[in-house]
Amino acid sequence: MLRLAFPLVSHLPARKPPPIRPRPPPARRYAASATATVSSSTSSPPSPPSLPPLSPSSAYVHLPFCRKRCHYCDFPIVALGSSSGTAPSRGEVADDPRIVDYVRLLLREVAATRPVSDDGVPLETVFFGGGTPSLVPPRLVAAVLDALRGRFGLSACPEVSIEMDPGTFDAAKLRELVGVGVNRVSLGVQAFQEDLLRSCGRAHGVEEVHEAVGIVTACEGLQNWSMDLISSLPNQTEEMWEESLRCTVDARPTHVSVYDLQIEQGTKFGQIKIQLLPPVTGHIHLFCAPQIHVLVQFGYTPGVFPLPSDTESANFYKIASKRLSEAGYNHYEISSYSKPGYECKHNLTYWQNRPFYAFGLGSASYINGVRYSRPRRMKEYAEWVQKLEDGTWSHESRSSDMKDMAMDVVMLSLRTAWGLDLQRFSKSFGKSLALSLCNTFKPFVESGLIIAMDMERQALPHLDFELDLQNEGDLGSKVAFIRLSDPDGFLLSNELISLAFGVISP
Repeated sequence: MLRLAFPLVSHLPARKPPPIRPRPPPARRYAASATATVSSSTSSPPSPPSLPPLSPSSAYVHLPFCRKRCHYCDFPIVALGSSSGTAPSRGEVADDPRIVDYVRLLLREVAATRPVSDDGVPLETVFFGGGTPSLVPPRLVAAVLDALRGRFGLSACPEVSIEMDPGTFDAAKLRELVGVGVNRVSLGVQAFQEDLLRSCGRAHGVEEVHEAVGIVTACEGLQNWSMDLISSLPNQTEEMWEESLRCTVDARPTHVSVYDLQIEQGTKFGQIKIQLLPPVTGHIHLFCAPQIHVLVQFGYTPGVFPLPSDTESANFYKIASKRLSEAGYNHYEISSYSKPGYECKHNLTYWQNRPFYAFGLGSASYINGVRYSRPRRMKEYAEWVQKLEDGTWSHESRSSDMKDMAMDVVMLSLRTAWGLDLQRFSKSFGKSLALSLCNTFKPFVESGLIIAMDMERQALPHLDFELDLQNEGDLGSKVAFIRLSDPDGFLLSNELISLAFGVISP
């Protein structure tokens, strides 16, 4: 599920670049080299973000069921218990009534949702997120796909993704899912170390990870799959991270998502009680030990033990960029890497600022320039669906604020390797705003954190960028795009986006 939440720095100097704060940009599931150009495999990138078109061609479906809640999770979920998710070959079980009842509710929402337009634009992508969607029986996944097909239509070859966790499926269940139309799997591995998986509350272990990888890679008809990893976990070391990346590359997924741990209020990691003892040196006799003072800290704090330091977290990010790039993966978005041609089409809907439908508990739609979310609690969600059916619910109708749209475009563009299209931005939001933005970014182009590119996406010297700015009547005569460098620019993305927001909405 896409989370458009960015902790931003409130005040930064306008002239000289602020120092890099070595912290990977926040990227949550839902989410090339810094030298010359974007990789040749991205020479024909999708259209950059701009004003949203009218008709959505993507749908997100939230399936909230998990065996247990992970210690870092703040998504709206329903914990079924650790014994849930048994696949047919591991013992036939009746469908959980909580899943069945929820899918019925979901089908009612789909049926009550009116297509945005009558132009017949079919869905190009469907993404089943959660939760752990692989806990849902394939026949119920098929029922949702059938409902979407009947209500909105599906294209001839839609990308249909589903999130799956190790230990919640076997080969037979995966074959069934592929048989009903799923053609892309996102495997939530997170780590290849037993201690790390246990410390963050995952319901699976390393043995189940290797078993799941074997099932996915052996499945006929499934060539497109992604692996999720999390960095900056408690007590995670550089050696552990290198091992997880090696195991990932060896598994040969077509896509890899690398998320930096975010501590959310209300999660176990955000509330856990930590006792910090001062270091003790030398031999202390048992009967004459000095008094030891204990500092009690509530909740993990990024950069503070047992989490890695900010410098270590930044190094994790740099290592991932280097190792995955060396293995042939294109770093096409802050948290996303893919083999050529295997970018996640559904997530590109988000990065390109295009509209999308969303269905299910706590999910968020983006329609006609307006984002709105469903209730996060099941009872309230059921009441919401009833109002939708009765025609008594409607979100607030308002014209889209151009400043908000401009901030969306900048934020989403700078998350990608394709960067911000200056000419398109200038046409949509005005030349003066584009010039102000470029002037603010000028010192960062000089320092190499931002790369200026021509129409062919070839990197330009910073002097060409400055000369282009001086010729205000012909902005973009040389510089057509700007993007953040990889990895240092991406590491500073929060600060740079914050600066842009200050220009757009001072």
